[in-house]
Amino acid sequence: MSAASTIVSFPAGALEGEGVVTHRESTPEGAVIVVDRTPFHPVDHTWPDQPGDSGVIGVGDEQARVDEAVMAAVSDEGVFAVGAEIPVKRGAEGWTWLVGHRVAGQAPERLVAGASITLAVDAVRRAGLSRGHTACHLASLALDLAVADLWRKDPGADALGNPDFEGRANQSSRIHEDGAIDEYRLGKSLRRAGFDTETFASTLAAREAQINAQLAAWVSSGASSRIETEGSTIVDRRRWHCELPEGEAVILCGGTHVASLSEFASISVALELTDPQLLVMTTTAVPAD
Repeated sequence: MSAASTIVSFPAGALEGEGVVTHRESTPEGAVIVVDRTPFHPVDHTWPDQPGDSGVIGVGDEQARVDEAVMAAVSDEGVFAVGAEIPVKRGAEGWTWLVGHRVAGQAPERLVAGASITLAVDAVRRAGLSRGHTACHLASLALDLAVADLWRKDPGADALGNPDFEGRANQSSRIHEDGAIDEYRLGKSLRRAGFDTETFASTLAAREAQINAQLAAWVSSGASSRIETEGSTIVDRRRWHCELPEGEAVILCGGTHVASLSEFASISVALELTDPQLLVMTTTAVPAD
């Protein structure tokens, strides 16, 4: 198979493309097809916040449904691994980084190395996931701002220069179409870092209202949003940029995003302390008509 990492076009918003199959791998979940270039965004194997794209790939007059695009990698020694089986973080030396397309059902026999194929992403699902991811970032920035007064020590700054609660406390993030669920650990380590968890708990409703007011203001601004890349392959770094009224927010991010906040009718959050040490933030986005 090719020793080059997969070239990706999803950062620019591409939904269709053409490529050449470089590898076909059989797995218990179905065939995984690797292509030299693709518009499909894969789920990350180490921080699986945004699901991989679904869609179809075609060879000749045959089509195959792609359940989800996944990360794949091949070591310099020829070991091929998919998804959670990859034993190293993305970008580790000694590995070539690839996008795999997990095919539903029986894959056409012609989907083999050397075959020229077409690729088409499910546009409706991609748009929903992009809105969910942008809303997730905005909600996190608004959360940081809403709790900025609760720090007694400097925890470092977020993308807007506010105390970085997100970076300190977030333990999981799951993005779905038009929304996300984030969990934050409010344990001893956060208190030692200078965060006032007791005051936060007693003022939770007011903080939620402040976040939602901020999100409404950002949505009404219609700010531009884009992805900038350091290169064309799946392993090259990508950053989300959003021109908010307070300044440009820049966050290292491998996912997909909207082109403008005018694509939202609204973004809102609900905060819940499921126990004194766990904050759950549920973000809901409503697309514009």
